[in-house]
Amino acid sequence: MLLALLIVVTAGVAVVLYASLIERNWFAVRHHRIPCLPPGTEAMTVLHISDLHLRAQQRRKRAFLKKLARVQPDLVIGTGDFIGDGRSNDAAVDAVTSIGAREGSLYVLGSNDYYASKPKNPLRYFSKKRRHVFGKPNPWRDLVEKLNARGWQLINNTTATIDGIDIVGLDDAHIDRADLSVARARSEDGFRLAVAHSPDVAEQLAELGYDLIVCGHTHGGQLRLPGYGALVTNSRLPRGMARGVSRIGDAWLHVSAGLGTSMYAPIRFACRPEVCVLELVPRDS
Repeated sequence: MLLALLIVVTAGVAVVLYASLIERNWFAVRHHRIPCLPPGTEAMTVLHISDLHLRAQQRRKRAFLKKLARVQPDLVIGTGDFIGDGRSNDAAVDAVTSIGAREGSLYVLGSNDYYASKPKNPLRYFSKKRRHVFGKPNPWRDLVEKLNARGWQLINNTTATIDGIDIVGLDDAHIDRADLSVARARSEDGFRLAVAHSPDVAEQLAELGYDLIVCGHTHGGQLRLPGYGALVTNSRLPRGMARGVSRIGDAWLHVSAGLGTSMYAPIRFACRPEVCVLELVPRDS
């Protein structure tokens, strides 16, 4: 009995050490091919970055982001939670704006850009009636000003058109800042792209006729069990849609597992931190 207990404790300690020291710093570049463009359209590459939760002292993460310049995407999309604390705006801006894109870089904000993280009881994530716990305000206006000054375009609750692509961006639905009224129903042919921090709005965007919806927020569950998936998704999504590419109605949905974690939950298991290269190709291919 004592031996069995010792084995269980040792295995638990090993898992925690691996998840906190190795996997959460084992950054991955994921590639997905999504047939979402109109037939006959030229393929394009989108680099999707999300949930960096970057802190100035995270030199390894900053170096990883800067190396993404070699991807040379057509479009960079950031789906929020850039900063890990209120002192890391400069580090986050320097890291992401070093990437560059042929057609532009678009972004929305997430709750952790607006408010600092706070320690939480992890069991609250299993409750369907949980309320968001706000920390002290972060200097998000300074973050926006610096990103915009380096050529990035904020699309919170607004629309944009880039190279004929009809784009809508939504603020964070998780903290009730998303304004779906700016998202138009489909009225003509062409490629339509929706960008949001939380995937809780994905179903409505699919019903409005957006072809591709890109989101973050879930961290892919952050803790996953092989053969089961995410323990929690922190959203209304089914567990199987907490990361990767899925179909939702006639739309394609991509949810990034993100690159970081809250400073109060610096752990990942079976869910490596990631950025994603989306190869968008015509539907007939």
